[in-house]
Amino acid sequence: MNTFDAIEQRRAVKHYDPAHQLSDDEINQLMSRVVLSPTSFNIQNWRFVIVKDPDLRKRIRAVSWDQAQVTDAGLLVILCANKNAWKDSARYWQTAPEDVRNFLVSAIEQYYDGKDQIQHDEAMRSCGIAAQTLMLAAKAMGYDSCPMVGFDFEQVGKLINLPDDHVITMFVVIGKAVKPANPRGGQLPLSEVIVHDTF
Repeated sequence: MNTFDAIEQRRAVKHYDPAHQLSDDEINQLMSRVVLSPTSFNIQNWRFVIVKDPDLRKRIRAVSWDQAQVTDAGLLVILCANKNAWKDSARYWQTAPEDVRNFLVSAIEQYYDGKDQIQHDEAMRSCGIAAQTLMLAAKAMGYDSCPMVGFDFEQVGKLINLPDDHVITMFVVIGKAVKPANPRGGQLPLSEVIVHDTF
């Protein structure tokens, strides 16, 4: 599918065929594209929890405003990030020339060390980019998707045994739609959202 078409056709679909599951090959195809998403300094801080256990999905749905897509979509991906991924800085540049590697490892440590807000913000940015890649890749494969934040982050964290140095950013569900998304609510005009040079 053309990238522009995928962008235009991607919608937040809420109703899915619960009988349709993505195959392991499809999941691998999808996720192998998602991990090509950019991250600052190539720290690849995202972690993708793919929830297949039906009982666990029911328990997650119970703390997600009982939204049906949590259990009915073919795939539930919980996008998390390791806020301390930067500490493993050398591994992200292990194949780079030594001078490049040394410069970047030092820069990564200076940028993140002791800066909790920057670590958290980086998690949000990285997972946001990955989520869009995930949804567009799903659309290109003929699937629909929905990004989600309507859930109890703390309770979901407990259900998936989220490590202390990780943060949940959002869910993305993917599957076969049984009902189209509602009509678009309306986009703001470009003149209202684009600022040239300064506000």
